[in-house]
Amino acid sequence: MNQPTVVIVPGWRDSGPGHWQTLWADAIPGARRVVQDNWVSPLRRAWVERLRETIEAVDGPVVLAAHSLGCITVTHLPCDVHHRIHAALLVAPADPERRGVLADFAPVPYQPLPYPSILVASGNDPYCPVRLAGAYARAWGSDFLRLNDAGHINVESGHGPWPLGFALLQTLNRPMNREDRLVKV
Repeated sequence: MNQPTVVIVPGWRDSGPGHWQTLWADAIPGARRVVQDNWVSPLRRAWVERLRETIEAVDGPVVLAAHSLGCITVTHLPCDVHHRIHAALLVAPADPERRGVLADFAPVPYQPLPYPSILVASGNDPYCPVRLAGAYARAWGSDFLRLNDAGHINVESGHGPWPLGFALLQTLNRPMNREDRLVKV
């Protein structure tokens, strides 16, 4: 099996300088980054299509590293692209039902993802209550890691390089059979 390519999936308003996604995109050889046409007024159809195009442009399997609205975008991907996804790290998912500008992404799918995933959430994320993040993890079949007082797991909450997240990504990026399950973290 080819080593999966990391695809960075930013959320609403992109991930600027110093954000772990930006740092990882620069540091990981061959990593790809999804670039949306409109970061401020996102439309689900356009965001999902751009993610699909990015995945399909990669030769071989991908591991997704998504943040915020990027997590929700991942869950809206059509089934015909799922076979390309080796695994996904879903960090600080958004709650589109509570933010008007993100409403086009509601309702959030509540079906299991057909690939291994880890969802990381914070007990004090201002954009998604941890109870909702836990419900997402259960619905998507994701391993769930709750961080205390980590905010939105971005630059503003003190998460620049974010070594823990990078370690989780490396766990997902290892070669594994589709039947393998992650050890609960």
